[in-house]
Amino acid sequence: MMFDCIVVGAGPAGASAAYHLAKRGRSVLILEKQALPRYKPCSGGVSPAIAQWFDFDFSPAIDLKVENVRYTWKLEDPVNARLQTSEPMWMVRRDVFDHFLVQQAQKQGAELRDNTEATGIEFKNDSWQVNTVNGPVTGRYVIAADGAKGPTRKWLGFKEAKHRLGASLEATMSSVDPANVHFEFGMVKNGYIWNFPKSNGYSLGVATFRGGEPTDLQKLLAEYAQKFGMDIKTNQQFLHPICLWDGNQKLHTQSAVLAGEAACVADPFTAEGIRPSMFTGVKAAEAIDQALAGNLNALEAYSQVINDEWGTDMVWAQRLAGLFYRIPGVGYKMGVKRPAATERIGQILCGELRYADVANAAIKKLGGGLIPGMG
Repeated sequence: MMFDCIVVGAGPAGASAAYHLAKRGRSVLILEKQALPRYKPCSGGVSPAIAQWFDFDFSPAIDLKVENVRYTWKLEDPVNARLQTSEPMWMVRRDVFDHFLVQQAQKQGAELRDNTEATGIEFKNDSWQVNTVNGPVTGRYVIAADGAKGPTRKWLGFKEAKHRLGASLEATMSSVDPANVHFEFGMVKNGYIWNFPKSNGYSLGVATFRGGEPTDLQKLLAEYAQKFGMDIKTNQQFLHPICLWDGNQKLHTQSAVLAGEAACVADPFTAEGIRPSMFTGVKAAEAIDQALAGNLNALEAYSQVINDEWGTDMVWAQRLAGLFYRIPGVGYKMGVKRPAATERIGQILCGELRYADVANAAIKKLGGGLIPGMG
């Protein structure tokens, strides 16, 4: 059978694309190398803003809703704040959340083949043949949504993505404070540690945003977890790549597009990845639907839309990160400790505000006028 579109990868980007394409009556095949539901190292904080792109209720996939934030500087000098957004932040478990999204796509008619790893791809007779461990499949279009480590990006001829390393740790605990998400600055040079509650424990993550890659991310995370009262011996740690947005990029090639982490869309200030990934999935579906209808410029327009509607704001996120993580002590005092800071960052995460709206003022406050190109 010839599919209208083959989606490689069943994460939030791939599932979002499959849902919207299938809903438009297109034949879609989702390939996923693991069996669903599958574990994914991820802290699982999701912006409620994603709901605007879908017409179903996400409640079954949400583990907790949190509206309080607690910041610390080297585990001291705490700041407690409330997210002033229309909807609290969602905490999800990625095995549940990703599978839920795929199931919505299946309800619209998308076909899932999990446990089916893609092994290569070739363009012939005006269509793509994707080779898998279970034999070849063919489709008119392909969406590469197989994550930061996925091979499809390379197979399609895109240059290798720039990775940074993140570490994550899941801690199961009987006593959880479900009211607060925790952010720790100061323990990690050029980055921060985050700690999100789940119904049965905590999901911890750490990333750095500038400078060389530190070698001790897992050690720092373990140290933080221990000080937080977690028994780290019983918990597994993961190192994983993060693909931060790093300037305008071409996300399309002949009859194929990149989506999600394969498209390097994570926020270079916060490392938020799920919302931008789903945004690319939604837009990729629109583009491929238009291409199938005969619009020859649809895929090029997809690259443009992502660069315009996400990338232009990420330039500001990158500038802010460059300054904040260079002088984090000042950033903590003059930024994080101001009541408005949490309000702003909450609004940014919820899509109610853009970095462009606040970055200029924040950069000036942090002495940006003194640094060339940062004014």
